[in-house]
Amino acid sequence: MEAKTPTFATIDEYIDQFQPEIQDRLQQIRKLVREAAPDAMEKMSYQMPTFATNGNNLVHFAAFKKHIGFYPTPSGTEAFAKELSGYKGGKGSIQFPLNQPLPLDLIRRIVLFRVAENQRIADEKAAKKR
Repeated sequence: MEAKTPTFATIDEYIDQFQPEIQDRLQQIRKLVREAAPDAMEKMSYQMPTFATNGNNLVHFAAFKKHIGFYPTPSGTEAFAKELSGYKGGKGSIQFPLNQPLPLDLIRRIVLFRVAENQRIADEKAAKKR
Protein backbone atom coordinates (compact mmCIF):
# COMPACT_ATOMS: atom_id res chain seq x y z
CA MET A 1 0.00 0.00 0.00
CA GLU A 2 1.35 3.42 -0.96
CA ALA A 3 1.83 6.13 1.63
CA LYS A 4 -0.61 8.97 1.20
CA THR A 5 0.84 12.37 0.39
CA PRO A 6 -0.21 14.79 3.12
CA THR A 7 -2.54 17.60 2.16
CA PHE A 8 -2.48 21.03 3.73
CA ALA A 9 -5.38 23.43 4.11
CA THR A 10 -3.28 26.47 4.99
CA ILE A 11 0.17 27.88 4.45
CA ASP A 12 0.79 27.64 8.20
CA GLU A 13 0.09 23.89 8.12
CA TYR A 14 2.48 23.50 5.20
CA ILE A 15 5.30 25.45 6.84
CA ASP A 16 4.87 23.75 10.22
CA GLN A 17 5.84 20.35 8.81
CA PHE A 18 9.46 21.42 8.26
CA GLN A 19 12.51 21.78 10.48
CA PRO A 20 12.95 25.26 12.02
CA GLU A 21 15.67 26.37 9.58
CA ILE A 22 13.44 25.55 6.60
CA GLN A 23 10.45 27.17 8.30
CA ASP A 24 12.52 30.35 8.66
CA ARG A 25 13.28 30.44 4.93
CA LEU A 26 9.67 29.82 3.97
CA GLN A 27 8.49 32.52 6.39
CA GLN A 28 11.04 34.95 4.92
CA ILE A 29 9.54 34.45 1.48
CA ARG A 30 6.00 34.66 2.84
CA LYS A 31 6.75 37.93 4.66
CA LEU A 32 8.46 39.40 1.60
CA VAL A 33 5.52 38.55 -0.67
CA ARG A 34 3.05 40.01 1.84
CA GLU A 35 5.05 43.25 1.95
CA ALA A 36 5.47 43.49 -1.82
CA ALA A 37 1.86 42.49 -2.52
CA PRO A 38 -0.21 43.55 0.50
CA ASP A 39 -3.50 42.94 -1.34
CA ALA A 40 -2.56 39.39 -2.33
CA MET A 41 -4.66 36.50 -1.10
CA GLU A 42 -2.92 33.52 0.51
CA LYS A 43 -4.01 30.02 -0.46
CA MET A 44 -2.72 26.54 -1.10
CA SER A 45 -2.54 25.50 -4.75
CA TYR A 46 -0.85 22.36 -6.07
CA GLN A 47 -0.12 21.69 -2.36
CA MET A 48 2.21 24.71 -2.31
CA PRO A 49 1.89 28.07 -0.59
CA THR A 50 0.47 30.43 -3.19
CA PHE A 51 -0.34 34.12 -3.39
CA ALA A 52 -2.88 35.50 -5.86
CA THR A 53 -3.92 38.98 -7.00
CA ASN A 54 -6.80 39.99 -9.23
CA GLY A 55 -7.97 36.39 -9.38
CA ASN A 56 -4.68 35.15 -10.84
CA ASN A 57 -1.85 33.28 -9.15
CA LEU A 58 1.08 35.53 -8.40
CA VAL A 59 3.74 33.13 -7.10
CA HIS A 60 4.02 29.68 -5.51
CA PHE A 61 6.87 28.44 -3.32
CA ALA A 62 7.80 25.14 -1.69
CA ALA A 63 10.57 23.42 0.24
CA PHE A 64 12.47 20.41 -1.04
CA LYS A 65 15.38 18.34 0.23
CA LYS A 66 18.10 20.62 -1.17
CA HIS A 67 16.34 23.78 -2.29
CA ILE A 68 13.41 26.16 -2.03
CA GLY A 69 11.37 26.13 -5.21
CA PHE A 70 9.99 29.50 -6.29
CA TYR A 71 7.42 29.63 -9.08
CA PRO A 72 6.67 33.10 -10.49
CA THR A 73 5.26 31.79 -13.82
CA PRO A 74 7.30 31.75 -17.04
CA SER A 75 7.03 35.52 -17.49
CA GLY A 76 8.53 36.05 -14.03
CA THR A 77 11.58 33.96 -14.82
CA GLU A 78 12.00 35.30 -18.36
CA ALA A 79 12.00 38.93 -17.19
CA PHE A 80 14.86 38.21 -14.78
CA ALA A 81 16.71 35.56 -16.82
CA LYS A 82 20.09 37.28 -16.57
CA GLU A 83 19.93 37.61 -12.79
CA LEU A 84 18.64 34.06 -12.41
CA SER A 85 21.34 32.50 -14.58
CA GLY A 86 23.24 31.29 -11.50
CA TYR A 87 20.29 29.20 -10.30
CA LYS A 88 18.80 25.96 -11.54
CA GLY A 89 15.31 26.30 -12.87
CA GLY A 90 12.94 25.67 -15.69
CA LYS A 91 10.02 27.33 -17.39
CA GLY A 92 8.51 29.38 -14.58
CA SER A 93 10.57 27.83 -11.80
CA ILE A 94 13.68 28.70 -9.80
CA GLN A 95 15.63 26.60 -7.29
CA PHE A 96 17.26 28.48 -4.42
CA PRO A 97 19.78 26.09 -2.79
CA LEU A 98 19.42 25.60 0.95
CA ASN A 99 23.17 26.08 1.41
CA GLN A 100 23.02 29.66 0.09
CA PRO A 101 21.25 32.78 1.41
CA LEU A 102 17.94 33.60 -0.23
CA PRO A 103 18.27 36.44 -2.78
CA LEU A 104 15.57 38.47 -1.05
CA ASP A 105 15.98 41.62 -3.14
CA LEU A 106 15.69 39.61 -6.36
CA ILE A 107 12.64 37.74 -5.05
CA ARG A 108 11.03 41.08 -4.09
CA ARG A 109 11.61 42.51 -7.57
CA ILE A 110 10.16 39.40 -9.20
CA VAL A 111 7.06 39.64 -6.98
CA LEU A 112 6.62 43.34 -7.81
CA PHE A 113 6.94 42.50 -11.52
CA ARG A 114 4.25 39.83 -11.16
CA VAL A 115 1.96 42.20 -9.22
CA ALA A 116 2.20 44.74 -12.05
CA GLU A 117 1.67 42.03 -14.64
CA ASN A 118 -1.45 40.69 -12.89
CA GLN A 119 -2.81 44.23 -12.59
CA ARG A 120 -2.24 44.88 -16.29
CA ILE A 121 -4.04 41.63 -17.17
CA ALA A 122 -6.96 42.57 -14.90
CA ASP A 123 -7.12 46.06 -16.42
CA GLU A 124 -7.15 44.62 -19.95
CA LYS A 125 -9.97 42.22 -19.05
CA ALA A 126 -11.98 45.07 -17.50
CA ALA A 127 -11.46 47.26 -20.58
CA LYS A 128 -12.78 44.48 -22.85
CA LYS A 129 -15.97 44.27 -20.79
CA ARG A 130 -16.75 47.96 -21.30
